[in-house]
Amino acid sequence: MKKIIAVFLCISMTTLSFAQDDLLNDLMKEQDTTTELLPKKMLLTQRVFWGEKGLMRPFSPLTPTNREKELKLRRGMLVAHQVLGFVTLGGMVGQGITGTQLYKGSGRVGDIHEGLAVAVNTTYSATAIMSLFTPPPLINRDKKLSAIRLHKWLAVVHMGGMIGTNILAQSLEDAQGDQYTRLKKWHRAAAFTTFASYAAAVITIKF
Repeated sequence: MKKIIAVFLCISMTTLSFAQDDLLNDLMKEQDTTTELLPKKMLLTQRVFWGEKGLMRPFSPLTPTNREKELKLRRGMLVAHQVLGFVTLGGMVGQGITGTQLYKGSGRVGDIHEGLAVAVNTTYSATAIMSLFTPPPLINRDKKLSAIRLHKWLAVVHMGGMIGTNILAQSLEDAQGDQYTRLKKWHRAAAFTTFASYAAAVITIKF
């Protein structure tokens, strides 16, 4: 459990620093064929892997043909990003139901709740990876308020909530008495904040 949380936190901190960058909607916009092959601004993760001297360039040289292939890969990864997002949201609903039962004293769902926590951490991290490491678009978006920009802001909120929820869950295992009661309240607050902001982030993209 501790190893899973450690891996999740590493991925989460990277995501929190650079946020989720691009979603499927970008790919639906027409691209100017005269635009440079790479945008001026990219996420650090995108620059490391897909930049002019990125780690993928020995296997995918920077040419118009390869960039066309990368944009197709980008679309596939962003579709996976959205699908995994819905799977994660479903897992969060299950966690909320079992978590509420645990708070009411039903210990029978303890193993189910913990199993869902592992599954949600896994799919949440995979969802972030699909966004962070996707090839960059041809052009940068403008800075106007949009559904994608709102999605990014909400990502910062639910990312912090996920980190806090995991840390508090780990702390609860060793807590007793008043400390346990206090941490339990904070854990539930962090979990509900995470769910609310995550659900809102999903809704902003679909509507």
